Amino acid sequence: MDWLYAVLGLVILLLAGDSLVRGAVNLALRVGIPALIVSLTIVAFGTSAPELLIAIRAVFDGAPGIAMGNVVGSNTANVLLVLGFPALLATMHTSECDTRKNFAYMLGGTLLFIALAFRGVFDFWAGLALLAVLAAILTDSFMHARAHRRNAATCAPCEDDLEDLEGADPELPWWKIILFLVLGLVGLPLGADLLVDAAINIARTFHISEPVIGLTLVALGTSLPELATTTMAALRRQADVALGNVIGSNMFNLLAIIGVTALVGKIPVDEQFLRFDLWVMLGATLMLVPFVFFKRNLTRAWGVLLTALYLGYIVIVVMA
Repeated sequence: MDWLYAVLGLVILLLAGDSLVRGAVNLALRVGIPALIVSLTIVAFGTSAPELLIAIRAVFDGAPGIAMGNVVGSNTANVLLVLGFPALLATMHTSECDTRKNFAYMLGGTLLFIALAFRGVFDFWAGLALLAVLAAILTDSFMHARAHRRNAATCAPCEDDLEDLEGADPELPWWKIILFLVLGLVGLPLGADLLVDAAINIARTFHISEPVIGLTLVALGTSLPELATTTMAALRRQADVALGNVIGSNMFNLLAIIGVTALVGKIPVDEQFLRFDLWVMLGATLMLVPFVFFKRNLTRAWGVLLTALYLGYIVIVVMA
């Protein structure tokens, strides 16, 4: 039954997260918040809500290894699996994308995260440092986007922003906005409760450590939305969406999720992370360098390599 509860909790989390994003986006637009600000804040935080709720609940339940494993495992999966599997279906022309600045942000966030991990615990001050860096990145992104907007054509961009904004529907009635918000706010904690409780029970039943459960079951499950988004982007030849989705998600996982959770309670860093998993995450991050800086396309050969590396990593984690 624990496996069933884990799957049920994951499904509820994914549906509730999507519902919350839709409700929050349309509420923000209805009350006059610009689409640019909505995309940089509400959508970004909303899509990370499942991971955030899991991390907070895990800390409250005395299972911080699940919180840490979820973030580290998700970031590894986002590069190796979320980019690798879609590349098996269609070549992604990443040579046409300019993601150097955002990748530099993600790499800097990764190095900061690893440095703070060697303190042995993510506490209030570590959380504050991560959130301060995130705030600086968001501010810079907002200023850059606004400057780009001013230099672009005058009227059309505003309408395009609304059309491209995830979950935006100018015709959505108020009762549906409220319903989406309620379903999201109720479903997220419910799904987090089910998934974390089930994950803890599975770990105890099979004598698996909490970090391993976080790195595998929980991390893979919470990476499913990114995998679905990236697969569709690859099939539609939207390499910029695929690469941007992974870079943005990884940055928020490290800075926002652990940052906020560390303000709620301390997250001790298991020795396993310091010895192996953090370095795998960094190595996976560096594997993006050829696509970001050297204009390489993400071909099927790369897809085979990335996917094989992820499967090998999972085998090592489970068998260790």
